[in-house]
Amino acid sequence: MANFKQKEYTSKVGKNYTFQHPGIRTVSKINDAAKNKFGVVSEERLSEEVLKHVIVQPKMSIDDFTDYQEYSEVINAAYAFVTGQEADGSGSVQDGSREQG
Repeated sequence: MANFKQKEYTSKVGKNYTFQHPGIRTVSKINDAAKNKFGVVSEERLSEEVLKHVIVQPKMSIDDFTDYQEYSEVINAAYAFVTGQEADGSGSVQDGSREQG
């Protein structure tokens, strides 16, 4: 298996997370799994897939979050990381985060 890129992320409240890019095929599967039968993205499904495949430390579920803002920030940052949206400034990754090659 390939050595996929990782990123350390610190949320606005100071909690640390490690994101790992799971590979292009898995990102495609995450996108497919997050949609309902009408093709609309489900926040819950997308979050579950990101928590399962992208956020590798700490291992968490949606229910482990106690603050919706923290949950939303972390999921959005992880999704921006794997889809490359953070590189063009449209992601929500906060300054102070660092990538590991």
